[in-house]
Amino acid sequence: MSDANVRRYPGFNLFSLLFFVYLYLPIAVVIFYSFNANRIVANWGGFSLHWYTTALSNTALMDAVKTSLLVASIATMVSTVVALMAALVLVRGREVRFRRVSETVVNLPLLLPEIVVAVAVLILFSQLGLTNGLLKLTIAHTTFCIPFAFLPIRARLQGMDADLEEAARDLYASSWVAFRRVTLPLILPGVFAGAMLAFVISMDDFITSSLLNSGGATTLPVYIFSLIKQGVSPQLNAISTLIMIVSVALATVAFLLQRRQ
Repeated sequence: MSDANVRRYPGFNLFSLLFFVYLYLPIAVVIFYSFNANRIVANWGGFSLHWYTTALSNTALMDAVKTSLLVASIATMVSTVVALMAALVLVRGREVRFRRVSETVVNLPLLLPEIVVAVAVLILFSQLGLTNGLLKLTIAHTTFCIPFAFLPIRARLQGMDADLEEAARDLYASSWVAFRRVTLPLILPGVFAGAMLAFVISMDDFITSSLLNSGGATTLPVYIFSLIKQGVSPQLNAISTLIMIVSVALATVAFLLQRRQ
């Protein structure tokens, strides 16, 4: 049977074009009107970078950005280390008991709706009497970032030839030396990809951050939502455009590194 080319199906090209227009046209509109000089979003008043300047000089916005960056950085580092250790145990530890159960537990935040995880974390912190908003955000973000960092690292470990580690051990290298000199350099693209995915997920999170939001711990998505309540403005479009640029750049780097042979 000859291979069928889906591009020859009747209407497939048109359907694909309509799909991408439907998907990306709203994003293009947001980016376009972020350069609008008019304060009214729907009325084009000429090209201007005024709203980018206004957004970057907004003190409350910059505080929200700093909070998001701090929480995302800490959550990324901790979740990547935990995901790396979990991947080493579950992939290399063939004799580990309940491997499948342990792997399910690691990936559980992906299987459950985020609102369920957020409410559970909120109740837990209330029972423990934890009131520090920044600490609550960091712990919660670390929890749901672990599976996003775990999956690329596990995939990289599964694709790595275990004979290389055994060769290092045959040459009298200790477990730590074999990991540092052989395993880690080979899986480093997967580790970096997992870290970037965790960072992007943490920066973009809204549900958990909204439920755990308290004074002095407002993240960027929560702050943007508060601006929407006041009405859509070109400043909001400028903020959204900057976030999209950073998120797409980080996600692209992570994707390219994950596919690197």
